[in-house]
Amino acid sequence: MRIARFGNGRIGVVVDDDQVVDVTDSVGVQPQEWPPVGPLRLIADFDRHAEALKKAAADGERLPLSSVPLLTPVPWPNKVIAFPVNYHDHGKEMRAGYRADRQGFFLKPPSALSGAGEPVVLPHLPGREVHHESELGIVIGKGGRGIAAADWRDHVFGYACLLDMVVRGREERVFRKAYDTFCPVGPWITTADEVGDPTALEMQLWVNDDLRQHANTRDLVLDIPGMIEMASAVMTLHPGDIIATGTPAGVGPVSDGDTIRIRIDRVGEMSVPVRQGDAGATPAFAEPYQLEIAK
Repeated sequence: MRIARFGNGRIGVVVDDDQVVDVTDSVGVQPQEWPPVGPLRLIADFDRHAEALKKAAADGERLPLSSVPLLTPVPWPNKVIAFPVNYHDHGKEMRAGYRADRQGFFLKPPSALSGAGEPVVLPHLPGREVHHESELGIVIGKGGRGIAAADWRDHVFGYACLLDMVVRGREERVFRKAYDTFCPVGPWITTADEVGDPTALEMQLWVNDDLRQHANTRDLVLDIPGMIEMASAVMTLHPGDIIATGTPAGVGPVSDGDTIRIRIDRVGEMSVPVRQGDAGATPAFAEPYQLEIAK
């Protein structure tokens, strides 16, 4: 099942690739609720709602997917957990002497989340580049602490495409990755049963028509079971938490007017426009910085 969030916060099931059925009322989500935790309750209680969702998807009115703005499917997760340098080729291009299996993770703020129907807004930072990073997003379904790697499947609700946008520089990593719209997730959540084995998923990213990144999840340094085990060793995972699995080689700058397109096999594809904003200046980014990526 592919579960989307659209419009003013409504929940939909995507059918036939180009249509969506509004199932908001069937699962008891209040679109205007604040904080917007309805999707978290849906994920936590999904087994209870599964039959109602299937019936609503089969019987409900279908809308063209192109007619509704797609929002991030989980707008209020407890946390977004990101694993840096989790592909060897990316580590080489960044000249990083560490990898995720020994470095651990960092957290992105939920306020950085945006959806497939929303632009990445570049902060006003002359002298700095903002780079794209394509990643597989894992959405936690069943929470827990101290989860064994062998039990990882019991805790995954589904998967999504994820972009980890970053201001290049040497300042604190989270500081450079925390801007609003710097974590597009979408276009929907594809549930784990539909994706099947996620250990050999092809992932590609284009900027306009230029293929920048192409990798397979089989090449992850720290695999999906290992990421879930490591994260839950440190903190309790909750339904709706998102794990960003890391980016492969090919990162690069984006500019106003670009379109970023990411596609992951059996998960989905989304295109996100890039727009230049007026806000976001801070003295910490006053000095120009040019990254020399090793090729």
